[in-house]
Amino acid sequence: MSKTRDATQILDRMTGDDEEMRQLIAEETLNAEVARLIYEARTVAGLTQAELAERIGTKQPVIARLEDADYEGHSLSMLQRIALALNQRIELHFVPLEKTSEAA
Repeated sequence: MSKTRDATQILDRMTGDDEEMRQLIAEETLNAEVARLIYEARTVAGLTQAELAERIGTKQPVIARLEDADYEGHSLSMLQRIALALNQRIELHFVPLEKTSEAA
């Protein structure tokens, strides 16, 4: 087995055929991605967490929680409020699952 620094390959090797572990990693990856998107959109807009919170009618700790990669409670309605406050819109896409060797 060759050495790699590719995180996806490392996780694939660690999880093997454990579908439950793969699902958990996928969920955590999505949570981290949503948190990063919120953070990036806010900082590009030049807003602090407190300023964004004020625009959407909430408190700064709520924004901090939404920008935390470990947070699991992102809701579409909150994401829409954030997008509107930042003069943006949300786009969702369904993407086919990758075929595993079992499904092939």
